[in-house]
Amino acid sequence: MKRIISAFLAAIIIISLVGCGSKKRQIIELTLSTEDAEAILRAAGITLPDAEDAPAANSTIQWFSFWDGFHNYGEDEVVNTGYWTFKNKYNCEIEWVETTWEDQNSDLANLVLSGKSPDFGQAGEGIFPSGALKGMYRPVDEFVNYDDPLWEGVKEFARDYYSLNGRPYFIITDSSFDKVVCYNRRVMNEWGFDDPAQLYWNDEWTWDEFYDMCADFSDYDDDRFALDGWFFPAGIMHSSGTNIVSYDPEQMKFVSNVDDPRLERAENLIYDLTKNDCIYPVSQRGWTTRDGIGMKDGKLLFYIAGVWSFQTTVEETARQFGDVKEKELMLVPLPRDGEGDGKYYLESGVVGYVMIKGGTNPEGVGLFCSCERFKVLDPTVVNIDRRQLKETYLWTDEMLDMWDECYRIAQNSYQNGEAIVLYGDGLGAANSAASAFETQGFTEEAQTWAQLKEANSDTLAFYLDALNEEIAAFDYQD
Repeated sequence: MKRIISAFLAAIIIISLVGCGSKKRQIIELTLSTEDAEAILRAAGITLPDAEDAPAANSTIQWFSFWDGFHNYGEDEVVNTGYWTFKNKYNCEIEWVETTWEDQNSDLANLVLSGKSPDFGQAGEGIFPSGALKGMYRPVDEFVNYDDPLWEGVKEFARDYYSLNGRPYFIITDSSFDKVVCYNRRVMNEWGFDDPAQLYWNDEWTWDEFYDMCADFSDYDDDRFALDGWFFPAGIMHSSGTNIVSYDPEQMKFVSNVDDPRLERAENLIYDLTKNDCIYPVSQRGWTTRDGIGMKDGKLLFYIAGVWSFQTTVEETARQFGDVKEKELMLVPLPRDGEGDGKYYLESGVVGYVMIKGGTNPEGVGLFCSCERFKVLDPTVVNIDRRQLKETYLWTDEMLDMWDECYRIAQNSYQNGEAIVLYGDGLGAANSAASAFETQGFTEEAQTWAQLKEANSDTLAFYLDALNEEIAAFDYQD
């Protein structure tokens, strides 16, 4: 599993880093305890190649992103054990080629066209298939042997959902989950609501229970809203068990699911939440959200987003969601459709990387990704990573158990052929039409499912046809 890393933090070395177009940062190199370090290296010796057998040892790879998930910039952060292994076992380094969220696509295009390609970036929404079709990324199968036992359990994910002409474009180190429901237990108790986590364990966490809480809690005049943020419409839609657009690996085509009654039921729920003022009115507030701020003060009931939103410092978590030291923070899967098949569904979140076309050290990227895959599988590293969540972020055993349950839900969905995979801007022009079905709740002018289909179905079908034709004609060239 993708876990944030553990450690007794020790020696600190200050190194300066200048990001492109940004002010000077200070890298703080946090290392593991001697005991943990030796344990990881012993375990790595069983699974990973020896340093003398790795052609990419003693090299540097360039990471292109608007964020840096490898280096540390504060003593209250966690250590990335994949990067730690890469650095300490192979004497390798990662150089951050910094961009911004807004400019990442244009910056990367300029770097590739100028012959200055970085080596790798983050896999995920918005990259596949459009980035591959535009020649921004290269297939990964020459540098990652998906037939090696190290990659068992993820190679099918790469093959079925992120391949063109049989060649995978993602190095998937883990398949996990994305959006969950975050809430403050103190606020739940003050309102006399049943604990959503307990409802889940009793198999009673349904859309009806969720809606009743939202309706009882919300009061427009008191600036009190059950839901906030940009992610809840998609989260609710996908809890139905399907997505607006999915990929059919057998036909190698993207298909529309807008005629699926599960989506209509999900949209009806969002429609009712919108009509009853349960959603923070971003269109009236300058198109900004509170991003979870207000939960600790009883102004927000649920925050639906990725777990990353509260995998941060204790102080930042307290500022947004509540006092984690007092065990106020809790997470739970999205509720299930009471009229559905009885299953809980979560988006299948991909954890991994892409190789940028023209990068000069693809072997180094492959070696690093092997270190990242190793930390997911080896129980020694998994235990270290779990301990960090408890020691640095103060996660409780209950939170970790629920994290494991969410992971299990997402894994079962994939294994049963029901994975809900998001492509976002990777769908190109088709994404705008698909997204139109998931923007309900951001304006007060709620639309019925029939209205949404009438306005957007034909446009979505047109762009999906164009995308599928482009995929069929695509032939990768170095």
